[in-house]
Amino acid sequence: MVGRSGKDKGEKPEPPRAVEDSELFPFRLDDMAPIIVKRAKAKAPEPAKLHYHDHRTRLRKRFEQAGAGALADYEVLELLLFRTIPRRDTKPLAKALIAKFGDLAAVLAAPAGRIAEIEGAGPAVAQDLKIAQALLERAAKAPLTQRTVISSWSQLVNYCRMSMAHASREQFRVLFLDVKNQLIADEVLNEGTIDHAPVYPREVARRALEHSAAAIILVHNHPSGDPKPSAADVAITREIVAALGAVSVKVHDHLVIGRNGAESFKSLGLL
Repeated sequence: MVGRSGKDKGEKPEPPRAVEDSELFPFRLDDMAPIIVKRAKAKAPEPAKLHYHDHRTRLRKRFEQAGAGALADYEVLELLLFRTIPRRDTKPLAKALIAKFGDLAAVLAAPAGRIAEIEGAGPAVAQDLKIAQALLERAAKAPLTQRTVISSWSQLVNYCRMSMAHASREQFRVLFLDVKNQLIADEVLNEGTIDHAPVYPREVARRALEHSAAAIILVHNHPSGDPKPSAADVAITREIVAALGAVSVKVHDHLVIGRNGAESFKSLGLL
């Protein structure tokens, strides 16, 4: 006999069917984009301010407000080294350079190889210091090319001292002048040892004729520091005067340059 349910009374009712997740949600979980949890990045700690930063700021301000005269030599050198060494305290190096070579002028005049040997310097510092020396020499030389050398004697001596006073080897240079005593050329004719730079009178005369010079000034340095002319200096000067006289070129003077000053043959009565 079939009951109202359409099934035999003897049949056991089917257990309730489990409902699948996919029937409750009209999309597939596999198709969902992965959920990304963004975590806020921890803020990086600010780098510690190095002690020399404030020192550089103060030194620059002193230079701007009071000028170079308010700074010691090593501090002026520091200012230059700031550009070459941006991330290191340059005060120890500036002091070491001056202690090694004696003074600021000697630092600039020192050979690049010896500068580079100083701890903390290296080739870059050496090159920048030689560039600074070249700038100073050209600035000192400029007035000599624009006016009569004889009337600019103090400038001439300053230029020669800047160029030669701290050289480690003896140099013999000649300044060639025109009829107005203006500078035509400045040439180092020879560079020798620490106490001798051989020069040949005929070579001086040849170069004077090639420059069409009317006069010359002889200059050489004494690396020992003492500018007093030696007997050999006097002898070679007389030979050069004779050689130049033969081609009608006048020798105005012979300067001897040393770290301790300069001497003039003319002022000493030797010419």
